[in-house]
Formats: sequence, C-alpha cells, structure tokens
Amino acid sequence: MGELDTVVLTKGVPDFREGQVSFDENGHLERGKTPTVMNPNDKHALRAALQTRVRHGGNVSVMSMGPPGYKDVLREAMETVYADDLTLVSDREMAAADTWATAITLATAIRKRGVPDLVFAGFKTADGETGHTGPQTCWCLDMPIVTHVVALEIDTDEGRVHAKRLVEGDIEEVETVEVSLPAFIVTDPDFEPEYRTARDRLELKSLRAETRERAAALDDDEDITVWNHAALNLDPDYIGLDGSPTIVSSVDPIPKAPAEREATMVDPGDSEAMQQVVEELTPFASSAGAAEAGGD
Repeated sequence: MGELDTVVLTKGVPDFREGQVSFDENGHLERGKTPTVMNPNDKHALRAALQTRVRHGGNVSVMSMGPPGYKDVLREAMETVYADDLTLVSDREMAAADTWATAITLATAIRKRGVPDLVFAGFKTADGETGHTGPQTCWCLDMPIVTHVVALEIDTDEGRVHAKRLVEGDIEEVETVEVSLPAFIVTDPDFEPEYRTARDRLELKSLRAETRERAAALDDDEDITVWNHAALNLDPDYIGLDGSPTIVSSVDPIPKAPAEREATMVDPGDSEAMQQVVEELTPFASSAGAAEAGGD
C-alpha cells in the first residue's frame, strides 16, 4: 500500500476561561460571538496522525465544521500535525447542528474529498461532551472503528491497523485489536506518540521546520478550502438545526470563575501607597536575588 492518506477531524470550542460564552434567545450557542480554541481532545488525534505521517509518509488533511473564525483552529492544527491541506465546512444552513447532523455533513465532505486510509478524531468535545460525533461519522462512512486508542501500529503491506485501546470497567484494561484499512480511529487522552528511531526523529524535525514556515505564510482565502451546503449537495432540511433530532430543553450559562486571590488597587500617583508596595515586595526580591547568587 505504501504511503497513507489521512484525514483528521478537529473542532473549535468555546474558551470557557474567558467567561464570555454567548447564547441566543433559543439557548443555542452563538459561536461567532464566543472566543474559540481548539478542542483539547482533538490534539491527541492530531498527534496520532502526525506519528502515522512520520512513520509512513503520505498526505494529511485537517477538516473542521464551523463558522469562518474556525480558520484559526485549522491554522493551529496545521502547525501541530504538519498538515498538507485544510478544509473548512462552513455555512449558516449548518448552524446549531447536533451530533447527527454534524456527522452527516462531515461524512459527505470526506466523501467529496475522497475517502482516506485513516480518519482520526478526538473522543469528545469540551462543549458537547457526548462522544457521538466521531462514531456517527464513521457509521455514515461504513468503516471499521477503534475507540479510546492509546497506541497504534500500521502494517501498510497487509493494509491492517493494530491498536491498543483503553477499556474502562471495574479496572482499567488495555485491549489489543486489529482492523483493516480504511479505518476510523478515535484517540484516548492517554495516547502518546512514539518516535523510536533516529530516522523518525529526523523526519519529525524536517516536517516541523517546513510546515511552520508554510503555516506562517498561510492565506485564508487561497490556502483553506471552504465548502458550503451547496458545494456538498446537501439538503438544508437534513443538516443544521432543521436536521437535528436533538431537542435542548434549557441551557445554563457558565459563570466566570471568581478570582482566587484578593487584589488591592493602588494609584501610581499616590507616592505613599507606592512606597508601601515597594516595602512589601522588597523582601521577596531580596530572597530571589540571594537564591540566584547561591546557584539554587
């Protein structure tokens, strides 16, 4: 089989640390008005795809579904996995999709691109926490799936995937499974990439230098492929909110976390107050200087 063709699915999620999560009057998240970061669990999928790329060569594509602001997430993914190309599936008709409507849309986009040897996904998102999107997308693609993968070996000659997956029950166990390519891999947070040989480490270094330079020069309009529902020939009745069977009964906004430390405001023009600040900080500065001088 030789080199492998790979797709990694990633998503932008609300940056809950900012305390600025925005909802509309119907309780739907307004992603365009909410600060966004890459879904943390997707980074494990990106690392698994990078390990595959380093060991076997080939092409890596990163795909995301969301508003135009997700281009920043794709750029970060390119730098992380050293991807060759980026695709954003974006359209107002796709807004407020549940996991099922999202899976239909992503599977259609993957077919339009060309079904790869491997699809990687994180096991759940920070905003939904369902863990449904990866398996449902796989179901639409009719691929074998391995979930909670913690280690991965691929036999390109035989077209087989050998994976170790975490099984949680009364105790945690690791199960070894084997499936044929093409396959869908859902990574576990315990996945750690391995670069055992000097050849792998040199290839990783080369890819890092090449892709960071390419990512820095990325042109959103020219270097990121954007597909709307018309490009994917999707009926609006079966995607987005209209195509979502899930009904959200209510949403409770997440409050901004209270500060863990008390703060005293000091006016820089108040010389007496500033002198007090200096007096309070001087002992700490002296301690740091003594430690540095002592080589601690």
